[in-house]
Amino acid sequence: MTRDKLWLGVVGVGHLGEIHTRLAKTIDAVHLAGIYDIQGDRAREIAKRYETHAFDSLSSLLEQVQAVVLAIPTEHHFAIGRRILESQKHLFIEKPITQRTDEARALIDMARSYGLKLQVGHIERFNPAFLALKDKAIKPLFIEAHRLCQFNPRGTDVSVILDLMIHDIDIVLTLIPSPVAAIHACGVQVVSESEDIANVRLSFEDGSVANLTASRISAKDMRKMRLFQRNNYVAIDFLARKAEILSLAKSDAGQDYTSSAIPVGQIGSGDKRQDVLLDVPAISEVNSLELELTHFAEAVRNGGEVPVPGEDGLRALEVAEIILEQIKRPE
Repeated sequence: MTRDKLWLGVVGVGHLGEIHTRLAKTIDAVHLAGIYDIQGDRAREIAKRYETHAFDSLSSLLEQVQAVVLAIPTEHHFAIGRRILESQKHLFIEKPITQRTDEARALIDMARSYGLKLQVGHIERFNPAFLALKDKAIKPLFIEAHRLCQFNPRGTDVSVILDLMIHDIDIVLTLIPSPVAAIHACGVQVVSESEDIANVRLSFEDGSVANLTASRISAKDMRKMRLFQRNNYVAIDFLARKAEILSLAKSDAGQDYTSSAIPVGQIGSGDKRQDVLLDVPAISEVNSLELELTHFAEAVRNGGEVPVPGEDGLRALEVAEIILEQIKRPE
């Protein structure tokens, strides 16, 4: 194996695994050694399409790589993830990290004991709209999120909580560092054998609140989040990849506004008059999945920290698990 690139394998080449395969071919720091899928015909088809090698077994792939992208149904994450880590290969595992928190803890402990990198594919962390807020003062008191999509049989092997809402749970836990104090949840099955629509209210020890709604039987797609904080309103559109910030500032005729925030109105009068400022952060043209893979490869090669470690995936899953238990046993 050449040492100047990370020899990477992709396990599972369904919809998402195919995208990983395609993008891995474009990353300078990565050499795509090949792919494996339990459906051999599918693996050979994808291998031909992207000019890579289709391995006949997981074991043969593990012999040739330094790291693996795992993009298979969630129910198999633990068993296959464990095999990969036991082979002492670094692991990028798609969200959710596992089906159960005890499984997630086991993978985290195993990766730590072997000194391996374990990154979870919470892709919205790399959404350009979210990245645009990196240098902004974000301290939300209330968050409202709506993640809706048109029905697609893909993903219905798990509840909408693990399929869709897990994204927003991770973002909320990233934005609010305070421990969760209370969870109130409801959800219903409509077209599948698990919850298709759910609403959750998360209350935090610092007084912050997040209200999350997820549905996979919507007439249209939506991935929006609104943040409310003192004198600020932040809107994030993950689907349209844009963000905007409205803020209040004391009026001053001589004030020199920054180029990124412009006055768009006023409220109040006299000494209580305030300007309404609009800031539309610049959006970087990046491919979110390619960016997260690149960060993973760089962490493995350079010995740094992965941006979304297994502990973050576990934290989101812990909240999701409580939500699922509460839906099944309403208060």
